[in-house]
Amino acid sequence: MATLDFEPLFRTTVGFDRVPMLLSHAMQRDDSGYPPYNIEKYGDDEYRIVLAIAGFTRDDIEIVCEQSLLTIRGQLKQKNAHEYLHRGIATLDFERTFELADHIEVTGATMTDGLLVVDLKRELPEALKPRKIEIGAAQVKQVEHKKHDKAAA
Repeated sequence: MATLDFEPLFRTTVGFDRVPMLLSHAMQRDDSGYPPYNIEKYGDDEYRIVLAIAGFTRDDIEIVCEQSLLTIRGQLKQKNAHEYLHRGIATLDFERTFELADHIEVTGATMTDGLLVVDLKRELPEALKPRKIEIGAAQVKQVEHKKHDKAAA
């Protein structure tokens, strides 16, 4: 795999500190592809992450969101004592991390039919929401120009 240097982005950007870090982390991430997942957008500000985690129970899953990083871990608490002739449903321990944009909040998680669904919503603070500025009618003040009296100086 080619190694990319994002250092020039750090030197030439102001206020976009997270973008080079996101690119750098994405390039370094060892992604095994397990468990498979979908990221869905189902509203203007609503998203959903769906992970296929057949064989896991609610007790086997841990979801942690700190700052802008959502981490989903799966570890079987009780191993099956079955003797398998073929095992096609993987129940490997896993850890998936997702970088969340600013103001994205986790609103809930559900698990049904072997799918873990994590709901996300963008919640902009009132200070960042667009607001309409009304144009009022006001009288324009006339600016008086003071003349310097050369005789007084």
